Amino acid sequence: MPTTSAAVLASGTATAAKLFVAALAFTSAYVGLSAYGHAGTTAPPATTITLSARELPISTPAAGQPATAGEVTVGIRADAAAGCLRTYVARSLVLNPRPAEAVALRWKLARWSPTTKGWRTYLAGHDSFAAARRAVEWRPHISANPGWYRVELTVEGAGTLRSDRFQVSC
Repeated sequence: MPTTSAAVLASGTATAAKLFVAALAFTSAYVGLSAYGHAGTTAPPATTITLSARELPISTPAAGQPATAGEVTVGIRADAAAGCLRTYVARSLVLNPRPAEAVALRWKLARWSPTTKGWRTYLAGHDSFAAARRAVEWRPHISANPGWYRVELTVEGAGTLRSDRFQVSC
């Protein structure tokens, strides 16, 4: 019986060796073919893309602009930080017909909604004073919300003043 087992063992070893050599030849051919396919190619040249955002400036500067009665002006704060956070300055001159009594003010930053086709409140603020006249100022912040905006100032007993609309692009 030892001769039959030795023959089977020898033929199994020979088969294993043949499979190993075939696998090694296949792997070598694959690696060689892959290297040949990439040998003649070079990396594509780098393409530089420059992205830019165009910001429409507000036509009225905030610094040094006097407040005017019956009008709301909006400017961007001169020391605004870089990036998308912007501080805007809304100004007006309010005349109080009853200087002995306080007059209430309501500021509103309205954003145009293309969906509803109307102005919607984005931010609001309140103020009051007791004097014959006062230059009032409000500083709303807009961060990363592009669109059309306007500032509205409602004076108790006198109605609402609206600024010109302005565009925020960042």
